[in-house]
Amino acid sequence: MQFDIITNVAVFKKWVMFLLTNINSLIKTIGILDVIDILVVAYFLFRIYLMLKNTRAAVLVKGLLTLGAIMFISRWLNLHVISWVLEKSMTVLIVALPIVFQPELRRALEQIGRGRLFRKHGELDEDEMVNSITSAAIVMGRRKIGALIVIEREIGLEERIETGVAIDGLISDSLLLNIFEKDTPLHDGAVIIRGNRIAAASCLLPLTEMRNLSQELGTRHRAALGISEQSDAVILVVSEETGTISLARNGTLQRYLTADDVKEFLKASITRPKADFKQMLREKIRDLRGDKK
Repeated sequence: MQFDIITNVAVFKKWVMFLLTNINSLIKTIGILDVIDILVVAYFLFRIYLMLKNTRAAVLVKGLLTLGAIMFISRWLNLHVISWVLEKSMTVLIVALPIVFQPELRRALEQIGRGRLFRKHGELDEDEMVNSITSAAIVMGRRKIGALIVIEREIGLEERIETGVAIDGLISDSLLLNIFEKDTPLHDGAVIIRGNRIAAASCLLPLTEMRNLSQELGTRHRAALGISEQSDAVILVVSEETGTISLARNGTLQRYLTADDVKEFLKASITRPKADFKQMLREKIRDLRGDKK
């Protein structure tokens, strides 16, 4: 019995050495391009997983994987009839896949065409954000629903967010309209937007100390000016009395804005400028040369 144990240990060691040798040989053949190739494929598979997650297609994929596992087991057990039936079924399913997944495939192609494949899942782009805020402001102005929307920029507003009710929801015109609807719990106070999400609602803001303001300006306008004096935030105000839309920034207030004005101001204030590589390269060269222009 002892001899059998020694033999088994020797066989196991030999098998481990063989495995380590093969792994070592495989690692030596892997180059930087192979690593990049694997990472790119893994990333695309992850993006496909995010697109299929919580959709009807996710259930279908689970069914296909189950059929594949059963087919593998039936081949391993030499169950020829079951293997034959499953192979024919898989052939039919492969032909039917483009039809079954037609909505998901169309959505994926649309995302690729709009450049959204590399965006974080569930993230709004800046144009959508501006359009949602503008649309909500125009509707609230027409209905004379008072609103105070603060868009955080470089200077953080965490202490102001803590005074309100946490929301942490993606920006949409419907959500903003529901928050500021009259006689709702979150109607009073300000909504603070951080990034592309509504961080909190019903937040308290400091009032401006300016004494030479028009008597037409109410508490919302004074609060908008107050927070704009203490930070670089952009604040959108909808008057409950007149329905006019105003925008405060850097201690100044622009009033009687139209939809186009609101979009223009918001895009100029919150849209991140796209980097011009050539311009950056020229500036770096000038810096290296010591040129000042």
